[in-house]
Amino acid sequence: MVTYPLSDTEIDAVFHALADATRRDILRRSLTREHSISSLAREYSMSFTAVQKHVSVLTAAGLVVKRAEGRERLVRADPARIARARLLLEGYQEMWRARIDRLDEILAEPAPPPASIEGE
Repeated sequence: MVTYPLSDTEIDAVFHALADATRRDILRRSLTREHSISSLAREYSMSFTAVQKHVSVLTAAGLVVKRAEGRERLVRADPARIARARLLLEGYQEMWRARIDRLDEILAEPAPPPASIEGE
């Protein structure tokens, strides 16, 4: 049995969060520094509420952490969670590399001689 650094529910939430280009961009921006939701909302041609919903999806997936500072809600990426998601993807990559290596081994084996047909 293969164990992953995240539960199935967490994996589903991470992939759901990363399935949207706006959320990926918000995550990218929040990797370099903390942003207020208001400042993020100014970067997109959508409502503040829509950006807030995107941040909520990222927060639910654990990819960003949201904190209050006065009236502002500040968002920053959670590198630990991102690292756990990266480990999951590396596990898939290792599995596929092993399959490709095995295929290479099979293809490198000499072909068996053709079977003789009786009566020839």
